[in-house]
Amino acid sequence: MQRTGLRTGLRWKLSAAITAVGALVALTLSVVVHNAARYSMLSNARDLADERVQIAQRNYETSGRANFPGIKIDDPDLPKDLLAKATAGRRATYVADGTSGVPDIWAAVPLKDGRILSLHTGFTYRSAAVLDDLDEALLIGSIAVVFGGCALGVLIGGQLSGRLRKAATAARQVARGETDVRVRDAIGGVVRDETDDLARAVDAMADALSQRLEAERRVTADIAHELRTPVTGLLTAAELLPPGRPTELVRDRAQAMRTLVEDVLEVARLDSASERAELQDIMLGEFVSRRVAARDAGIKVLVVHESRVTTDPRRLERVLINLLVNAAKHGRPPIEVTVEGRVIRVRDHGPGFPEELLADGPSRFRTGSKDRAGHGHGLGLTIAAGQARVLGARLTFRNVRPVGVREDVPAEGAVAVLWLPEHAPTNTGSYPMLPE
Repeated sequence: MQRTGLRTGLRWKLSAAITAVGALVALTLSVVVHNAARYSMLSNARDLADERVQIAQRNYETSGRANFPGIKIDDPDLPKDLLAKATAGRRATYVADGTSGVPDIWAAVPLKDGRILSLHTGFTYRSAAVLDDLDEALLIGSIAVVFGGCALGVLIGGQLSGRLRKAATAARQVARGETDVRVRDAIGGVVRDETDDLARAVDAMADALSQRLEAERRVTADIAHELRTPVTGLLTAAELLPPGRPTELVRDRAQAMRTLVEDVLEVARLDSASERAELQDIMLGEFVSRRVAARDAGIKVLVVHESRVTTDPRRLERVLINLLVNAAKHGRPPIEVTVEGRVIRVRDHGPGFPEELLADGPSRFRTGSKDRAGHGHGLGLTIAAGQARVLGARLTFRNVRPVGVREDVPAEGAVAVLWLPEHAPTNTGSYPMLPE
C-alpha cells in the first residue's frame, strides 16, 4: 500500500495544540466553577429552608397552628427519602429535580405529636438568573481562551517556523556550494533555543566539510602538479622512439595522461574560486561560428539573432569546445549549434544525458550511463560548468523528447544551453549553474 503524507506547517501544529489544551482547560474549569456555584447556591437554599422549618416548628408547638407561609402538615407529596428520615425522628432537607428544570427544595421536621411538618420551596429565580449569567460568562471566557490560545500558537509557531525556514534556505545555499553563507547569521535573533543550536551545528558541519573539500582539492592539485613534469618527460621521450605502432600507442597514452593532468589542474583552480574573467567585447554569433568552423567544419551553426556581449573569449571558447567534444563523443550527428542573443545551444541526436547529470549537474569522474558514456573521465562538462560560473553564465542540460512521450522512452537528443549574463561578471560564481 502506498503511503501518503499530509504536510502541515509547524505554526498550525503549535496553534492546534495550544488551542486544544486551552479548550480542554477552559471546559474543565467551566464545569468545576458551574458545579461549585450550583452546589453553593443549593446549600444556601437548603440552609434557609431548614431555618424556616425550625421557626415554623416552634410556632406550631407554641400556638398549635401551622401559621408559617408554605408550611404543610403530613404533606402527601413529601419525597419518600425525606419522609423516611423525618419518620425516623430526624430533621432533614432534600433537593429534587423540578418539572421546569429548576430544583425543588424540601425541608421536614418531626413534631412531638408524631406528625411531619414540611416546607416546599423552589430554587429562586434570582439564583437561577445568577447561575445563567455565570454560565454565559464562563462560555464567553472559554471562547476567548480558545481564540487567544490559537492566536498565541500562530504567533509562537510563526516565529519558530520562520527561523526554521531561514535555516533551511541557508542550508540549501551551503549545499549549492556557497560556503560563505552561515545559518546562524541567516536566522538572526538573540534568543538561544534549539533552533540556534541546530544552526550552530549546521555551520560547524559546513565549516568542517569545507575544510575537508579544500584539503582534498589541494591534495588533488598537488598530485596533478607533481605529475605534470614526469608526464611531460614521458611525452618527450615518446617522441624519440622509432616510428611504428607501439610508438603511436605510447604517444597516445602519454598525451591522454597529459590531458587528464591538465584537466585536473584546471578543475582544482576552478574549485578554488580564484579565477577571474578577462573581459572583452565580442560579437557572439561571429565568435561562435569561427570557433566551431575551426573545430569541425561539418557542424552547422545557426545565428538567429546576433548580439554584442562582454565576456572572456578564452573561457567561452573552452566551454563551447567542451560541449562540442561531449556531443561528438557521447551523442550522434548531426550536431547543431544555435546562437540567439546571449544564449548558445549545442544539440546532438544521441541517447540524451544521464538522469544523474540532469538531476545533480556535472560531476567529475562520472561519465554517466552506458548509452552516453564509458569513455573519458567526466571532467569535460565539469570544466565547462566551472568556466561558466567564472563568466557569470548559467549552464543547463536537458534531453529532447516529443511532447506527451513518457519519461522511460529514450531521448531523441541532448541539449546544453549556455546563458550569458546581461551584465559583465564582477566576481566568480555570481550565477550558479542550475539544471533546466
